[in-house]
Amino acid sequence: MSYTYPIDEIYWSKEEIIDVVNFYSMVEQAYEKGVDRDELMLAYTRFKQIVPSKSEEKTLCGQFEKESGYSCYRAVKHAKTLSTGSKVKM
Repeated sequence: MSYTYPIDEIYWSKEEIIDVVNFYSMVEQAYEKGVDRDELMLAYTRFKQIVPSKSEEKTLCGQFEKESGYSCYRAVKHAKTLSTGSKVKM
């Protein structure tokens, strides 16, 4: 990994930064080896608590995709189509 995660160090607490990084990490795992659907959706739910604005979500996830090549949107969209207990593999 030779890129940085888009985070807001000014407004987010350490716990929130850890939770957002966890979500990005789950998206990476979905692309690289697969991840449990329920864990990804739980991480996304927490991400949305920290970043409730749709426009801010698009900005952050767009920056993440530009840096990493991994799409938060596509991973979550795919996870939503799967049943509980499934594995998300992009």
